[in-house]
Amino acid sequence: MKNLACGCPGSHVRTIEKKSCTSQEASGRIASELRQWPTQLALVPPTAPWLQNANLLIAADCTPFAYAEFHRDFIKDKVLVNACPKLDDCGPYVEKLTQIFTHNDIQSVTITIMEVPCCRGMVMVVKQALEASGKDIPVEVVVIGVDGERRNGS
Repeated sequence: MKNLACGCPGSHVRTIEKKSCTSQEASGRIASELRQWPTQLALVPPTAPWLQNANLLIAADCTPFAYAEFHRDFIKDKVLVNACPKLDDCGPYVEKLTQIFTHNDIQSVTITIMEVPCCRGMVMVVKQALEASGKDIPVEVVVIGVDGERRNGS
């Protein structure tokens, strides 16, 4: 990871405490399920405390925008990292995920990708990182259609 010359406060690692909210049902608003910051894979330190014993959600960047219930169905009770396998150089992602898998007792990995072919690159990145780490972690792949519908899980 490159050091940011500005020391950007947006890169500061944070745990987000969830408040019990009963007004959610009354207002009709869905509460955020995000449990940590940052989420961009390039910014996540491999030794961030919230990675230890985590159920890891690795989301291709477009999936939360396409799937309306993303917080409720995917982020809840998981630690989120996101990246784009098409627009980004994936080599550093393999290295970062290898470090995350090596230094933490990750319990499970869920990968959300879009149905477009370029998104399959995210699955390959995770498989390469798992192989390099020597860990055997259960992986689920969920495909989201461009129409916002869940296509499958594997």
